[in-house]
Amino acid sequence: MSNIVAIVGRPNVGKSTLFNRLLERREAIVDSTAGVTRDRHYGKSDWNGVEFTVIDTGGYDVNNDDVFQEEISKQVQLAIDEATSIIFMLNVEEGLTDTDHEIHEMLRRSNKPTYIVINKVDSAKEEVDATEFYQLGIDKYYTLSSATGSGTGEILDDIVRDFPTKDYTDPFEGLPKITIAGRPNVGKSTMTNALLDADRNIVTDVAGTTRDSIQTLYNKFGHEFVLVDTAGMRRKSKVNEDLEFYSVMRSIRSIEYSDVVIIMVDATLGWESQDMNIFGLAQKNRKGIVIVVNKWDLVEDKQTNTIRDFEKSIRDKIGQFSDIPILFVSALTKQRILKAVEMAMVVYEDRKKKIKTSKLNEIMLPIFEQTPPPANKGKYIKIKYCVQLPTPSPQFVFFCNLPQYVKEPYKRFTENQLRKEFGFTGVPIEVYFRQK
Repeated sequence: MSNIVAIVGRPNVGKSTLFNRLLERREAIVDSTAGVTRDRHYGKSDWNGVEFTVIDTGGYDVNNDDVFQEEISKQVQLAIDEATSIIFMLNVEEGLTDTDHEIHEMLRRSNKPTYIVINKVDSAKEEVDATEFYQLGIDKYYTLSSATGSGTGEILDDIVRDFPTKDYTDPFEGLPKITIAGRPNVGKSTMTNALLDADRNIVTDVAGTTRDSIQTLYNKFGHEFVLVDTAGMRRKSKVNEDLEFYSVMRSIRSIEYSDVVIIMVDATLGWESQDMNIFGLAQKNRKGIVIVVNKWDLVEDKQTNTIRDFEKSIRDKIGQFSDIPILFVSALTKQRILKAVEMAMVVYEDRKKKIKTSKLNEIMLPIFEQTPPPANKGKYIKIKYCVQLPTPSPQFVFFCNLPQYVKEPYKRFTENQLRKEFGFTGVPIEVYFRQK
């Protein structure tokens, strides 16, 4: 079991800034608005060669009637239960508050090693101000500035020294990454929770509830992969908050780093231009794609052909890339959600499929002989040899005498033949013709 350090505290004390500092990259969104972080956010860090997991949590606030607060508190509690060590973060600027007393009491009951950290201590004056925190009845506290990084070394030394074990196992190492992307409020977090059979991510009716990309390990029914829930992506022109802009950027990055993208669509709204943009992004990055139409239980007056017509309208819009699986599910009632997982794994296997060169030539060369590329200006194109490139997604090179004369329709024909012979469901294929 690896060591897990949870960062806990009131809103806006600087938890996400410290989280980013420990990870050495801007992973969590940081903003001066209180309550930016909502879900539990995991990252990997190391100090002097000892690796550990860090959890960033939302701000714990007791006297707040915000719609998210109850859920955030639940998430904080889960993080405390999961952690081996806890950093309790306070803020010298605001001093000691009643909420701090409550959090301290809660952490004391957890019986976990807790390190009291006073943030935003940038000078000797703040060092003096920090002494008021002795009121909590503690022996020791640490002062630091998570923005500049001063003082972080001392606390990390102590945390790492007290770890029960020094072994680290990255739970996500070498596993497929499946990202759920889509517009706001289509049901991405509901789907994640339904698959995990737990309230992993906060779900409300408010669009934009999820802000960071949340990674979770899925290990059920013989499948094991990293499930990434992302923030809803709206059109750029609609995004006017910095906060949302960063959320969308994180979602785009999650797509770029994933193996398969599940594009979630709201059945009550249909396939819109923004869905097309997300689809284009996944395709451009050569990711495996599964389209999942959620909220199918809310569609009224379903007829025999309703699914067929809906599917056809999507396929007409996505054009020639016709091999993409389209599933109709309800994340709320858990209808067909396992089918979506199975399909995503099929696409993942197809994406990393490698075809032997001998087999490729054996099957493809007779097809090219039977249906050669059209002659150009009386010159005949002869394809002599083909090979699959050692890339993460399927890419093929066909060597011929006049590659400049091979036009787009024939490249499409070649791609369709590859799909027909070898599968590649839901995976973009690149075809190149080169001089031989």
